[in-house]
Amino acid sequence: MTSAISIALSGLTSSTQRLNASAANIANLQTIGSLEEGGQAPYSAVTTTSSAQTVGNGEGAGVVTQIIPKDTPFVPVFSPDSPFADENGVVGVPNVNLAEEIVNINLAEITYKANLKTIQAASDLDKELFRILDQKA
Repeated sequence: MTSAISIALSGLTSSTQRLNASAANIANLQTIGSLEEGGQAPYSAVTTTSSAQTVGNGEGAGVVTQIIPKDTPFVPVFSPDSPFADENGVVGVPNVNLAEEIVNINLAEITYKANLKTIQAASDLDKELFRILDQKA
């Protein structure tokens, strides 16, 4: 059962990474910046990527999730009154979709809870096994 707990713990960490990425994106939703070289750059939106981990025999060993920059971290927007606007009145705005981030937060919550249930079930099985073995001794 230790393996199940270890895998579930990696799932908890993965859910936390997803939540951290979405929280950073939402917190910086309006952190605009200059598109000009040397200017204050806008916030670069992030996303997550997850990959399954296996041991030598191909058996599952959990998941690893990394926070990475989005392919298009910010988009140009016309905002001539901004102090970051270039000569054309364009600034960089983070490429963050609030609805997508809310979905990611909900998924992180669901997977977090599922992994907690897995840990609880594995722990309960271990306790039952020890109880049975103790009765036979």
